[in-house]
Amino acid sequence: MNDNNSGKGLSFVRRIYLPRIIGLGIGMFSVMAALAPLKPATWLWALLLFNGLAWPHLAYLWARRSATPYMAEQRNLLLDSLMGGFWTAAFHFNPLPSVTILSMMTMNNVAAGGKRLVWRGMLAQLAGMLLAVLGLDPGLQLLATPLQVYACLPMLTLYPLALGWVCYRLAIKLAEHKRRLSDLSRTDSLTSLLNHGSWKDLLQLRFQACRQHQASAVIALIDIDHFKTINDTFGHVVGDCVLRQLSQELKRTLREHDLAGRYGGDEFCVILPDTDQAQACHAMERLRECVGAYRNPQLPALRITLSIGLAPFTADLKSPERWLEEADKALYAAKRQGRDQVNFAQDGAATLKLAYPD
Repeated sequence: MNDNNSGKGLSFVRRIYLPRIIGLGIGMFSVMAALAPLKPATWLWALLLFNGLAWPHLAYLWARRSATPYMAEQRNLLLDSLMGGFWTAAFHFNPLPSVTILSMMTMNNVAAGGKRLVWRGMLAQLAGMLLAVLGLDPGLQLLATPLQVYACLPMLTLYPLALGWVCYRLAIKLAEHKRRLSDLSRTDSLTSLLNHGSWKDLLQLRFQACRQHQASAVIALIDIDHFKTINDTFGHVVGDCVLRQLSQELKRTLREHDLAGRYGGDEFCVILPDTDQAQACHAMERLRECVGAYRNPQLPALRITLSIGLAPFTADLKSPERWLEEADKALYAAKRQGRDQVNFAQDGAATLKLAYPD
């Protein structure tokens, strides 16, 4: 069971620690007020002080040092329930303290373990009551004094507040964890850009927005020239570095609202919203120049060039797939015409090429 490992188990132990300190500490006064009229033996007072003041810290250390912290803390929660039942019977089931203590412990079990722990906790409470009835003078006290009422007020107010705060903190952490998982599911692990599926989803949304609002946009398909040769010559580790280098240049070159992704292998894709052909050409030329100027001191022979195909949105496009096909045609036209250049889908003669000086 994964929750038994040290990471998750210890986190669970830490979450329970503060509510147990507060709950048992203030609950101790409720039990004292209910026990006092019965004049209990000295050892019972000592047990109460141990349970209210020492047990929270002992339980924490016991669970932390356990090989299975999660299971150890579940055991501690059942012991809490056992002692709650014991004290309920020890003060002769005085209604207000009984309801206060047992309901707060049940609330804790719900928060910590759900329905399964609730039922196990109830059985532990019954076992604790049975122990007290067998070991102490049984009785029934149905009247609550003003002192007992006041002694229960901190438990009824402070403990739910503490437990609610812990649950709120946990909810915030879970929300953040969910957000990180969502980000991971949408991004490519090597480049941290959008992955293929996420980019295609955004392309669909941008296509619909352009049709509905007559907005302008250009998509670009970017291919690293002779990437297989780079892998074969320098190795796949260097190939991965080249992919990361291009992704970093994309992040530096593009605007904040431009959407860059890894389409697959050595092919990248970009959506340039609110952009005309000239602006898109300028942005991609700048990217091509930055990537082409990259030099690695350890690999002086390494050169990176890009072939880029651009396709603007036009009203006659029937689907985002068709829009993507236009960019793909422009990309392959750039490759056929010698690579290391930017090409527009609608005008092969408008190919732009910039040669690098050695």
